[in-house]
Amino acid sequence: MTEASEKPDNRQNPIRPIVGVGAVVFNGPEVLLIRRGKPPKENEWSLPGGAQLLGETTYEAAVREIREETGLTIQPTCVLDVVDYIDKTPEGAIQFHYTLIDFLAVTTGGILQAGTDAIDARFFPLEEALALPLWTETQRLIELGAAKMKQLDTEAPS
Repeated sequence: MTEASEKPDNRQNPIRPIVGVGAVVFNGPEVLLIRRGKPPKENEWSLPGGAQLLGETTYEAAVREIREETGLTIQPTCVLDVVDYIDKTPEGAIQFHYTLIDFLAVTTGGILQAGTDAIDARFFPLEEALALPLWTETQRLIELGAAKMKQLDTEAPS
């Protein structure tokens, strides 16, 4: 038996990175954020998302995770970026390691309500969202998503 088969894929203290998916979701000029209910970053505002399941595409995972955490259905438009979240204990051990694939998306339906891993979910005006104490990658992704949405709007045929 290898070390990988002897230890389950725990999210905390993992033996390998976990693939996570998320989305920068816009509803007009507002961006969707959730307040996380579990570690890592418990109680902090974040992009909705979670772990990809076996047999699921990243696109399917993003749609499922946003629905589970917010009650909303989305239409991902493109992969926005891929980032790594690595958190270490004071002793230097890896506590969390996620490779996060973040999509740009728009809402297509549903009723906004916090679910599963979220303790709150709401849309914020862009400037208000960016003024929150966010992980630097979350802030960067929101800014990148807003710029991409503006670019897509200007490229749309009239």
